[in-house]
Amino acid sequence: MKEVAIIGIGMTKWGELWEQSLRDIAVEAALKCLEDAGMDKVDAITVGAMSGGLFNAQEHLGPLVADFLGQKFVPATRVESACASGGLAVKTAYMEVASGLAETALAVGVEKMTDVDGGEATYALATAADQDNEAFHGITFPGLYAMMAHAHMKKYGTTREQLAQVSVKNHYNGSMNPHAQFPFKVSLETVMNSTMVADPLRLLDCSPITDGGAAVLLTTVEAAKKMNRPYAVITGIGHATDTIALAQRGDILKLAVVEEAAHRALKMAGKSIKDVDFAEVHDCFTIAELMVMEAIGVVEVGQSGPAVMDGKTALDGDFPINPSGGLKSKGHPVGATGVAQVVEAVSQLRGESGKRQIKNAKIAMTQNMGGSGASSIVHILEARS
Repeated sequence: MKEVAIIGIGMTKWGELWEQSLRDIAVEAALKCLEDAGMDKVDAITVGAMSGGLFNAQEHLGPLVADFLGQKFVPATRVESACASGGLAVKTAYMEVASGLAETALAVGVEKMTDVDGGEATYALATAADQDNEAFHGITFPGLYAMMAHAHMKKYGTTREQLAQVSVKNHYNGSMNPHAQFPFKVSLETVMNSTMVADPLRLLDCSPITDGGAAVLLTTVEAAKKMNRPYAVITGIGHATDTIALAQRGDILKLAVVEEAAHRALKMAGKSIKDVDFAEVHDCFTIAELMVMEAIGVVEVGQSGPAVMDGKTALDGDFPINPSGGLKSKGHPVGATGVAQVVEAVSQLRGESGKRQIKNAKIAMTQNMGGSGASSIVHILEARS
């Protein structure tokens, strides 16, 4: 297979984008990406979106995006893996280039979630759970992750303060991200006194409902070298699945799907977690970030809470996590999240992240997850010039 590089990145502002349609958001992100790369034509397009049908009554997103992007006759495909749809879009674009089917491939992640009310949005998101054994009985994703949080607290002594510190850290990072939905700092007290959603998870432990888009442009390393500018190489990809229902897993405190995806990605890249300088991970809830830290090997199982309190995952810590602000502060337009993680990784590797720039960032990991851990995609990226 050919080596694959990312030569362009683009994002919209994330939030409640009342004046823009689903197609507007996708095209804006794609155009910014093409402008960043200095290109106006691509060979293939992959769109990551979880549920355009339920959120916007719009399916067939591949041709829709290609049409309004002015890419006539270009093969365009929509992929879906719940909240990991964006990561899957990047993986699919990678395969287009690595296989030789395309010289350039555009991965676009998009979701417009505010065209429906809160109840309808909850219903749409719940389609990523087991409909017969979970959703039918009224369980929601906040409820599923709350169960995981309670179990983690009971077994490992994880505290409410430690959960809240994840939110504090990510909001601090997001306060410096111009694309973030909630670019402001929060205090530990504010998080712990926010509205209860599913005990012990409060409002500021949960990622928001978001509209937004992100895009990355991939080509061969050979072509990227000719552009005479910094770029990032995807050196490892790991993709795994697990049971869709939380209750069917042997241990609800082990995100086995993340562990396996990270192992595969690191093995492909010829690296260990100690070689990675920072990570963008799927903090759909604060407990998720703690459990992902353990699954990818940043800390020993049960030690994620103390590590966050000690500053290990802060911007200036030993292993920064979610310098973008994560899903918590940046937002979570579910189909776009995995692509935006890669956008942040490339921005950091190019040294273009401003006040939230990580010093000497050379190797990055992105970890995108679907459902309560039924699917996960991990990318390893390395800086080149």
